[in-house]
Amino acid sequence: MVHLHVKPIKPNTRTEISSLLHLSIPLASAQIAQAATGFVDTVMMGWLGQETLAAGGLATTTFTTLLVMATGVVVGISPLVAEAFGSGNNAKIQQVTRQGFWLCLLLSIPLMILLAHADSLMLRFGQAPSVVSLAKKYLDFIVWGFLPALTFSMLKSVLSSLSQVRPITTIVVLGTLLNAVGNYILGFGKLGFPALGLSGIAIASVLSQWVMLVSLIVYTLKHRELRSFRLFKKLHQIEPKILREMIWIGAPIGISFGFEVGLFSVTTYLMGLLGTDILAAHQIVFQTIAVIFMVPLGISFATTIRVGWWSGQNNSDGVRRTANISMCLGAIFMTLMAVLLLAFPRPIISLYLDINKPENAKLIPLVTSMLVVAAVSQILDGVQTTAQGALRGLKDTQVPMLLSFAAFWLVGLASGYFLGFHLGLNGVGLWIGQAIGVGTSAGAFIWRLRRLIVKLES
Repeated sequence: MVHLHVKPIKPNTRTEISSLLHLSIPLASAQIAQAATGFVDTVMMGWLGQETLAAGGLATTTFTTLLVMATGVVVGISPLVAEAFGSGNNAKIQQVTRQGFWLCLLLSIPLMILLAHADSLMLRFGQAPSVVSLAKKYLDFIVWGFLPALTFSMLKSVLSSLSQVRPITTIVVLGTLLNAVGNYILGFGKLGFPALGLSGIAIASVLSQWVMLVSLIVYTLKHRELRSFRLFKKLHQIEPKILREMIWIGAPIGISFGFEVGLFSVTTYLMGLLGTDILAAHQIVFQTIAVIFMVPLGISFATTIRVGWWSGQNNSDGVRRTANISMCLGAIFMTLMAVLLLAFPRPIISLYLDINKPENAKLIPLVTSMLVVAAVSQILDGVQTTAQGALRGLKDTQVPMLLSFAAFWLVGLASGYFLGFHLGLNGVGLWIGQAIGVGTSAGAFIWRLRRLIVKLES
């Protein structure tokens, strides 16, 4: 096995911004395109009616929560590959990738079983039976998209860490377009197909997930430079030591992701207790925010790669510079998005619902008030997710996991529940709680990051 020898580079601000953007733009674009699948699904659910939108939102939130948690675990591959790439260890890259496929399979089986029985859990959590019945139509099919979606995320992390990011964007964009067309044909019964509603939307999403995974595998096999890494060699071999290392790093990341997205998921369920109108309004805000959040999330993935790369070269100055630049980029972008959300609430709502219909009139003030809180919280979210990306690059995952739990659940969920149910602020109160949780996590992650950087520099 030939090892790459990477010549140490002295970091400076201009080149680091360029390098970070070189990774961030394609990764953020890929994240946006992937989130657009949920966005398109939600928009078309809204065309099918308020109750369908509420049910579909409940189902997609449940699916996304489990997928994000599992993705967090496989994202632990990224700092390992980046560090190996930075030090020129090709053998480690091959080993980690091979075990990544096994990790995806081991995670998918139990979580797919859980998804298959999610409707009974929804009923236990007090959701309306009519809403749960509709949600089940979506979950029965979308469950088969879990394995390809997770495996695609794993392979995407590997290729991104090897600086092969542009084809990922192309594949995801094409997959999103396929999903949109499939939604329209199968959901509404076009070109001779029956109108399958939520089931059709789920089937289209599953097909697009499989197409994207197969396309990325084919690209990896055909690309001359990637072929030299022999990423698919001896896939049948399980290497417990490597697998344990990946889980040791990735499991806390997955749990941390779970704490964050779990806060939003539990909030969605609490919204359902407040009524179908509030749940539908929340789904509009949540899905809009989810798409916007993909940009700082893409930046955070790029940050993990760059910090891991500098860590592989034992360069503390590079680590510090990358972390600071990424947090600034996240905050600047989210500030711009907050301004747009506050300035144009009605056009945003009109993407999901016909705001001129009388039956949708009461949703407009509900969505608008939630958007105000969500817009402000996005600035804090841009900082906390990029700071967390830097911590992942340093393979620091256990402490951030505990900080996530404290911030999102002990602070965010508790304050949201108190404001929403005890002070009567309803959906807005729950969103304020989420914002408090995000702000707390931002402060905690910055504190942790500063401490680690001081240790590296000493």
